[in-house]
Amino acid sequence: PLSSVLSFYFRDEVLPYYAGDDLSARDLAANDFKYWELMRRACERGIKVFDYGRSKQGTGSYSFKKNWGFEPQPLYYEYCLYKRDSIPQNNPNNAKYRLLIEAWRRMPIGLANWLGPFIVRNLG
Repeated sequence: PLSSVLSFYFRDEVLPYYAGDDLSARDLAANDFKYWELMRRACERGIKVFDYGRSKQGTGSYSFKKNWGFEPQPLYYEYCLYKRDSIPQNNPNNAKYRLLIEAWRRMPIGLANWLGPFIVRNLG
């Protein structure tokens, strides 16, 4: 397939959870067709909510969803803190991470694969 999406249906909602496209699908607008077809089929089933999932403002996925006419909705979270007094601020758009993210992108893959598990354990 050129483009596909794994979606979950629950009550009157559909959630496109994981999608992928072949690079050649871009020229054919297969990604747009995929979501159009998912929305069309959801309407046929009487689905009332198309949950595109969360995206951070200023990202490509956020712009893609806005282009389809979706409006952001607030998401509410509950946290259970363990050995902390405050919620960790791990947003990649946070200025304090910019230098680290840029260094990570330029790092040799072998070193990144070796370091990754150590770093992930301490992020949350």
